[in-house]
Amino acid sequence: MIFKRFFSSTPYRFLTSSVKYVQGQSPAPKIREYFYYIDHEGMLFLDDARIKNFTSCFKERKFLEFFFKRIRPNDIAAETSAHYRAHFPFVSLCGRERNFIRCDDVPAVFTHVFREGGGERLCYGHAGDTLSVAWEPARVCMFPASGRVYHPAPERYGSVGLIRSRLAIELSKDFSFGNGEEHPPTHFCWNGTTHELDTEWWKSTYINQRGEVLE
Repeated sequence: MIFKRFFSSTPYRFLTSSVKYVQGQSPAPKIREYFYYIDHEGMLFLDDARIKNFTSCFKERKFLEFFFKRIRPNDIAAETSAHYRAHFPFVSLCGRERNFIRCDDVPAVFTHVFREGGGERLCYGHAGDTLSVAWEPARVCMFPASGRVYHPAPERYGSVGLIRSRLAIELSKDFSFGNGEEHPPTHFCWNGTTHELDTEWWKSTYINQRGEVLE
């Protein structure tokens, strides 16, 4: 049943924005604005790309690292651009260039775990191992209604990241549902150690502000 959730869950944000804009528009002298979209696999696209798949996403790792390191919540107050905030809640700033971002879910999408030194890290942004956070097995959180799995992320991304479906399916094999499968998992076994899951941390993150419900 748990695997069916992952395979049947589909992106619930629109692939095309209804907001009017022109890529590269200049609302003020020396200011340029561009518009991007991050899908549920963490791939980055120009928002107005008609087809959004692996062939049309950005793949250059240096660019992705540069772009993702500059992401933050969209707090631009300029009168000419403030109205984009509701549809593009994040922005990546590069000098006078404003790169507005909307997401299928959240900006940080974790793709794989790798070992570094004596610990393990969780990578995001499709920039190899250059963008990562410490892997915290006890803070994995699954929302039963959508089947989506989350993990803490840097504050600039809303303090939460989505675990891409392929990795989430692998991790879910080691979930234990102490309260039944209609409720969030209570324990997670990683490398032979069983962790009691913290299901409260997400309440201080972007997805709670957005109105998500765990149960």
